[in-house]
Amino acid sequence: MAKIDLNCDLGESFGAYTIGMDDKVIPLISSANIACGFHASDPVVMEKTVAMAAKAGIGIGAHPGYPDLMGYGRRNMNVSPEEAGAYVTYQLGALYAFARSAGVKVQHVKPHGALYNMAAKDYKLALAIAQAVKDFDPSLILMGLSGSESVRAAQDIGLPVAREVFADRAYMPDGSLMPRSMEGAVIHDEEEAIRRTVRMVKEHKVTAADGTDIEILPDSICVHGDNVKALAFVTQIRKAMEEEGVEIAPLSEIIKV
Repeated sequence: MAKIDLNCDLGESFGAYTIGMDDKVIPLISSANIACGFHASDPVVMEKTVAMAAKAGIGIGAHPGYPDLMGYGRRNMNVSPEEAGAYVTYQLGALYAFARSAGVKVQHVKPHGALYNMAAKDYKLALAIAQAVKDFDPSLILMGLSGSESVRAAQDIGLPVAREVFADRAYMPDGSLMPRSMEGAVIHDEEEAIRRTVRMVKEHKVTAADGTDIEILPDSICVHGDNVKALAFVTQIRKAMEEEGVEIAPLSEIIKV
């Protein structure tokens, strides 16, 4: 039976502010990308999210971003590759501490927001991120946009890498994600999201914003935890994958390390 990982960006609440429905989403996914304090989250939220993921037995991943709480990590920043690598190491270390205290391992690393999207197109930035992950723990899996420079950089240095596709985001003709500033960048229609996801998994294709089909290779499907339809999406995607004979499984069962 074919396998696919279903991941969600979680642990993005901060102080008195609650984002997402983490407790309801976690039982339905196979991997969680947990914010590490730079773009969202705080120590208490990180600890609680790791505990929930550990109890559910799903894969735990670090979700490092730019130091941009005000912009939720979605604003581009002009930093050197060396600085970006240090940001990743710092945040990965924070999540690792909570995971170790909970008696679980960190499975993967998925950059967040602008850091993720910039690295998808900038090889030097992608390489710095991949090297930071490898230097910390070469058994960690780096998650990157399918067909991106992030995937290429990880492959070049021998770091395990998972190719990610998005259920709730529109694509540009070059395979990049449509900027959130553009209308239609975020998909809210359940039927459309499920239809696109099934096609990406079964046919390895997705229709871009200009109507053309682009090739896409998925190891993991992402649903954003801050999307108001996140719970509905993960529920329906899981059901659709079962109907298509595709097993939902954590990255550790899909990517050889």
